[in-house]
Amino acid sequence: MLWFGSTQIEMLNGVVFSRTTYAIHHRHHHHQNLGQSHCFSSSLKTAQLPTKHRRYATTIKATQSSDAHSHGETSGLPDISWENVGFNHVTTDFMYVMKFSADGEFLSGGLQRFGNIELNPASCVLNYGQGIIEGLKAHKKHDNSILLFRPEENGLRMKIGADRMCMPAPTIEQFVEAVKVTVLANRRWVPPPHKGFLHIRPLLMGTGPVLSLTPAPEFTFLIFVTPVRNYFEGGLKQLNLVVKEEIHRAVPGGVGSVKAIGNYAVVLKALIEAKADGFSEVLYLDSVYNKYLEEVSTANIFVVKDRIISTPVLGGTILPGVTRKSIIEIARSQGFQVEERLVSVDELLDADEVFCTGNAICLLPVGSITYMGRRVLYGETGVVSQQLFSALSNVQMGLTEDQMGWTVVLE
Repeated sequence: MLWFGSTQIEMLNGVVFSRTTYAIHHRHHHHQNLGQSHCFSSSLKTAQLPTKHRRYATTIKATQSSDAHSHGETSGLPDISWENVGFNHVTTDFMYVMKFSADGEFLSGGLQRFGNIELNPASCVLNYGQGIIEGLKAHKKHDNSILLFRPEENGLRMKIGADRMCMPAPTIEQFVEAVKVTVLANRRWVPPPHKGFLHIRPLLMGTGPVLSLTPAPEFTFLIFVTPVRNYFEGGLKQLNLVVKEEIHRAVPGGVGSVKAIGNYAVVLKALIEAKADGFSEVLYLDSVYNKYLEEVSTANIFVVKDRIISTPVLGGTILPGVTRKSIIEIARSQGFQVEERLVSVDELLDADEVFCTGNAICLLPVGSITYMGRRVLYGETGVVSQQLFSALSNVQMGLTEDQMGWTVVLE
């Protein structure tokens, strides 16, 4: 439901943009307001969303100006074979950049042609890892509209993570608006229906120079996008996991619940070794007792037994995945009992089904888990895994009506 609109014309590197901003009313959204950052409490404002649960969409229509050819093609179909798109980065047209101002807020950002960025060698993100990533995706429907899935949840998670990392963050409204602008500017790179999706990667980085261990004096919020294929083309592909007891992804009191950039490099060794041995991924245990499930490298895990679905409780070492949250809500709406608790690794030995959830994979069943030399096989994809996957993926791709009010439609 459109409430109002305003239009302005901009030229960016030879491309003329007609930007129309609308306020859109969505049902069933209850946003949590966040207080001021502990590290920037004197300058950051409380993150407030517009009243009546409004979210702001921006429609961008691009036409070529006379000198657009000197900056590369930014309209029409991209020179790419959708059948051969994988999970490698593809250079798209535009990225979004917003800087943190001297008065303690993020200024209005804007689109730039995608390209390299300059960083001071003394920047905090390079020297001390002060940075956060996010991940979400956009699907194209048959009517050529584009669906975003719960972008405000990613904005909220970035803001919570930024507080832990002593960083300012865009408001949830700014985050969502920036995602929409970036996707629409790159809409020709959104794969056709059932051919994949547009992966959206927001970054929050301490780009200012530091020498001692201290928060950066300057921060940059950046979004880039790239098309990728679906994990589940040709049916759900089962994961073969191996439990690594000697390497841990996170520790209590750390930043395991934050999408901090440093959380991923620490598991590369375990992941590379596992893949060399023929496994898909690594399942990590808690670092205290070395017996409770936490998550795999980039996904949350669920265990099914007698139609009871269990998943490790969030306790500071596990990432609160948006897909995880969505699957829990869908499962409960379908009458499943879902338990968020400590889940022992021994429970894997007689589970009926095991599956993983994440932004890119949506939901993938686990075919086997190897623990202490013993391999447990789960057979074909289970009924529960298939049922929950279908329910979520159909909403994300616009194949069924969104009863939860989760999707944002970009025309």
